[in-house]
Amino acid sequence: MEREKGLQRGLTTRQLAMIAIGGAIGTGLFLGSGMAIGFAGPSVIVSYLIGAVIALLLMGCLAEMTVAHPTTGSFGAHAERYVSPWAGFSVRYAYWFSLVCAIGTEVSAMSVYMKYWFPDVPGIIWILIFSAVLLYVNATSVNLFGTVEYWFSMIKVAAIILFIVFGAYVVFGGSANPEIGPQNFTNNGGFFPNGMWGMWIAIFISLFSYLSIEMIAVSAGEAKEPEKAVPMALKSAVVRLVLFYIMTLALMLMIVPWQNAGSDASPFVKVFQIINIPGAAGIMNFVVLTAALSAMNSQLYISTRMVFSLSRAGFAPAKLGELSKKGVPVKALALSTIGIAIASIINIVAPDQSFIVMISLSSFGAMFAWFMVFVTHLFFRRKWEEMGGRKLPVRMIGFPYLTIIGAVLLACVVLSTWFQPEFKDTLTMGFPLLLLITIAYFIWKKANPAAYEASVNMGKQGASDKKDIPS
Repeated sequence: MEREKGLQRGLTTRQLAMIAIGGAIGTGLFLGSGMAIGFAGPSVIVSYLIGAVIALLLMGCLAEMTVAHPTTGSFGAHAERYVSPWAGFSVRYAYWFSLVCAIGTEVSAMSVYMKYWFPDVPGIIWILIFSAVLLYVNATSVNLFGTVEYWFSMIKVAAIILFIVFGAYVVFGGSANPEIGPQNFTNNGGFFPNGMWGMWIAIFISLFSYLSIEMIAVSAGEAKEPEKAVPMALKSAVVRLVLFYIMTLALMLMIVPWQNAGSDASPFVKVFQIINIPGAAGIMNFVVLTAALSAMNSQLYISTRMVFSLSRAGFAPAKLGELSKKGVPVKALALSTIGIAIASIINIVAPDQSFIVMISLSSFGAMFAWFMVFVTHLFFRRKWEEMGGRKLPVRMIGFPYLTIIGAVLLACVVLSTWFQPEFKDTLTMGFPLLLLITIAYFIWKKANPAAYEASVNMGKQGASDKKDIPS
């Protein structure tokens, strides 16, 4: 959109795909998968497949809208334009809060990982060092960010591919251990040891694992040829993620009995412990450290762009929409670092529960943003066709049915957390957060009538305004 001009279009297709993969392959896979296995047992494979279906439907909706409007505000800007100013305001702020919490989770995890090599160094030292490095990367230029994130993600992807190759060798030919093999899918209680409910609630964890794949849409505002790069990056990222998650989980379950997966340590580490590879723990620790660095790097980038978009929309102070000489919103970046402080406090107050608490805090905002993507897509397509917009270069198949199915599935999974004590905080904290954001919106609306009018007028333009639509 015109009001978000000034950002540099320096991200390539491969960097976009790696940004999405980098954000989604992190704590959710390396640690969260163990928690999911604990709930679902071997049926966690079905959980992650259903989660992948929801993610695929989301990506279809996002691809269509993002190619039509490649803007940094992404689904927040689309919600503002096609649904209402409240939708644009609440989606951006809820998603930003989600990312801020996720940033804190990752940087806290880094301090824990570093104790493997430096047990006597205080964790706060590593928090400060890694935060300073990633802040420098994000503050310098979008091209440096894209390059660093590409190589971070390459390390993670290479590690997962090696895990798949090595795991397949151990399961299908390299191990004489009778406890390793496909029989683990049905041993110890069968494929659904905790019933259908265990499988169903694990879908929520799978969605947490897939979160950040939507980063491609947010980074489209700084992409070269977004109309070509975005659909290609979305498709490749989703396919790779599904393959990585399903294949690694299947191999993991054949090597580690599902009751031993747990969330006290990464199931990846437990696999290497079972097959007793010298030095594997140190290598795996490096991989999970890289995963945390990569995820935090991506989250800093996206949260910064959300604050920038809020500012340019008039929903946040104008200072936060200012750009440096290299086209980076450094003041928005500075604001997005408060998640580091939030997670540090939670880790001090409740270290044993911090991971689950941070999942609950960070999930609601992101899930709300995902739900609003489906809702916005319904409004977008209707208004686009009513106002005679040009033929869309990318179209969501099965509209409107698949869009509605995606929204209903997502809503059912999130609402189910109310009945699971470990994740009840998702709603008990999430809905009050949404209420606070709504109150803040009405305060903003009353204090900024001109900005509100501009937002309403943008919505009235809809698909008739072609200035920001690639030809």
